[in-house]
Amino acid sequence: MPKQYSSPPAMTIDTNKSYTATLHTTMGDMQVQLFPKDAPVTVNNFVFLAKDGYYNNVKFHRIIKGFMVQTGDPTGTGAGGPGYRFQDEPVTRNYDRGIVAMANAGPNTDGSQFFIMHANYQLPKNYTIFGQVADAASLDTLDKIANVPVTANPRGGEQSVPTQDVLITGVDIAEK
Repeated sequence: MPKQYSSPPAMTIDTNKSYTATLHTTMGDMQVQLFPKDAPVTVNNFVFLAKDGYYNNVKFHRIIKGFMVQTGDPTGTGAGGPGYRFQDEPVTRNYDRGIVAMANAGPNTDGSQFFIMHANYQLPKNYTIFGQVADAASLDTLDKIANVPVTANPRGGEQSVPTQDVLITGVDIAEK
């Protein structure tokens, strides 16, 4: 059973600092520049979960090449989370290639799941954007993940279930 928490974490980040997350995956590393000024609650939540090891050995459970790759659910099903939900934050950016945003089950249901845009895509601004893939090498890793073969999801038939496990092995957070 994955770790569960009774409530969202207390605010511990400093919105005047810059935060970079390094997602170590089985297909390479991805550097993500976090946006503490845009989405302080979401960045604080991500930093807390990352530092607590919540994302260690978590699968990319939903991969749609040309759209996005999704992870952050320790159960690997797309239905799991940290045991709490928190409020959406205003979205001012577009869902362009490399953008990192919260996945949710409707308004104000953010938890631990997030997605990384594989391509520019018109989405309603319902998913809090809290970071962006920072460099070309990281985008190469994103492409490798997006190119994993997929099969149909038993719930609904969407072609998005990876046929091989792609994992986040750990996340390092750097603060400046």
